[in-house]
Amino acid sequence: MATLTQDQMDQFWRDGVLTVADAITPEELSALRETFNGWVQDSRAHSDDYGETLDGRARFDLEPGHSADRPALRRIQSPEEISEAYATVMRGSRMVEYVADLIGPSLRFHHGKVNSKLPGAATKVKFHQDFTFQPMSNDDMITALLFVDDVTLENGPLEVVPGSHKGPLYSLWHNGIFTGAVADEVVEAHENAIVKCTGPAGSVCLMHASLLHGSAPNLSDTSRTLYIATYYAEDSVELSPNALPSTLTGALIRGEESGRVRCSAYEMEIPEVPKETSFFAQQAAG
Repeated sequence: MATLTQDQMDQFWRDGVLTVADAITPEELSALRETFNGWVQDSRAHSDDYGETLDGRARFDLEPGHSADRPALRRIQSPEEISEAYATVMRGSRMVEYVADLIGPSLRFHHGKVNSKLPGAATKVKFHQDFTFQPMSNDDMITALLFVDDVTLENGPLEVVPGSHKGPLYSLWHNGIFTGAVADEVVEAHENAIVKCTGPAGSVCLMHASLLHGSAPNLSDTSRTLYIATYYAEDSVELSPNALPSTLTGALIRGEESGRVRCSAYEMEIPEVPKETSFFAQQAAG
């Protein structure tokens, strides 16, 4: 049964973005906050990035200037691998039901992370489209940005260009250099259409993977922490290596295996192979 209204679903497909309140329960929100605060306390014992993920990169990323007295933990890679609270929200919260309403009924998990902007943090994410980082055989792919803190106009909210998911995919290469951002003239052309996504803690911003977006610096005296989980339709496959691989990459979160790969306008059957050597088994195992 759908949990989003028809008006909400229509808005998502029109704008490529939708913010919904109460995407998790108060108990789930409290557990996420308690877990994150524990990680912040643990970070006091470290002076450099630490921990290890599936591909060898550090799991815990520290802001420049971090110290035991002023901890500045800004990112945790794949938190659902090490936290029951985050794994529960990733698999079974209302947030997931909203995603299933839009691109389900069967969903796979792509990757997850926590991003936190401290008060006064100058971090600014330049405009880009996620799909160019993580191309798939079809574009039924949604990034769910769950607000662990209240997100305001001042503390570094997501900034989006509504409707841009229907337009072109812009290059991230400029003068032969990979920048991870679209050209300045692309942003300037859309400047008057940019909208900031705000809301109380426990809300989720659902964003289409092709939507043009960035985020502003935190100019406030409050933190802005997000749990970011990306999902894709079960009948889609990755066309390039996962940039943030985890042991849960490709895991079936909702629904059933279809045995098909959908490439935009057509479908093709996947040959039956032993489960332990199948593409999806390899993905799920990392």
